[in-house]
Amino acid sequence: MALSRLENLYRAVILDHSSSPRNFGELSDANGRLELHNPTCGDVILLHVRITDDVIEEAKFSGHGCSISTASASMMTELIKGKTMAEAKQIIEEFLLLVQGQKSEPSHLGDSEVLGGVAKFPARIKCATLSWKALERILLNPDHELKEESI
Repeated sequence: MALSRLENLYRAVILDHSSSPRNFGELSDANGRLELHNPTCGDVILLHVRITDDVIEEAKFSGHGCSISTASASMMTELIKGKTMAEAKQIIEEFLLLVQGQKSEPSHLGDSEVLGGVAKFPARIKCATLSWKALERILLNPDHELKEESI
């Protein structure tokens, strides 16, 4: 019974972020942009970030995708604002381990922790990681010109 309530809470958090995504839209003064596609299911995300003095000041996303993809992007953009690039890289690494079922101890991933359940559904891992992979690629080169890539 308790597990069922916890699963319902997780579903509610995912549905909330999916139906009312935070930071949805474009960022006109972004200095990092990347459009990333998941050809497996058709999800597309355009991630915009503004990085100043090694700190992610702002992050927004647009595009279309399933509820997991949208919720994950919403959660990620909330989590990374105000983080240094090094902190964001560490958060990305933690999240990627979590959704692959390789990390089970509590973390500092905020709402994103509820996406750990996708490890049970390998086909959904790409949905959950799409925005995180876009951020990871942007952080490798913060002056990333807008281009399209696929995971």
